[in-house]
Amino acid sequence: MTTETQRELMPANEPQFDLTATPVPDEQRIRFWPQHFGAIPQCITLEPRIFAWMDRFCDEYSGGIWSFYTLSNGGAFMAPESDSDEIWRLFNYLNGNDADMSAEAAGIAVCLIEYSHHACRTECDAMTEHYYRLRDYALQHPEYSAILRIID
Repeated sequence: MTTETQRELMPANEPQFDLTATPVPDEQRIRFWPQHFGAIPQCITLEPRIFAWMDRFCDEYSGGIWSFYTLSNGGAFMAPESDSDEIWRLFNYLNGNDADMSAEAAGIAVCLIEYSHHACRTECDAMTEHYYRLRDYALQHPEYSAILRIID
């Protein structure tokens, strides 16, 4: 299958542009969940479940403030705030893989895990779309290999 974009034919399953992530300003944080996930069943459980995945996968994680991001393809995710370029080691006990990564990459990985589980739990197509939007961004991320090891 192909789609026509700017007079070129491109495979429909390939990204057509570089995706970007934009931090959500503090004054808009209150609207983040309802705006992006409000139509999804049980959306109120997403944030604490993401925290729980990070707690399970990262021994160094002990809570903290998370930043919210929107993606240029309509996706959204959250990641722990980090004061430095510290490296986070995640170990996924479900697949036996571990990886060292930035806080942003760690946030992407645990969001992908929860988005996938939530899509299966709720059988909600909109949640599946959120998973694929974030996965497309993860595939373009400099740490895509580490992210994919964790979500494999």
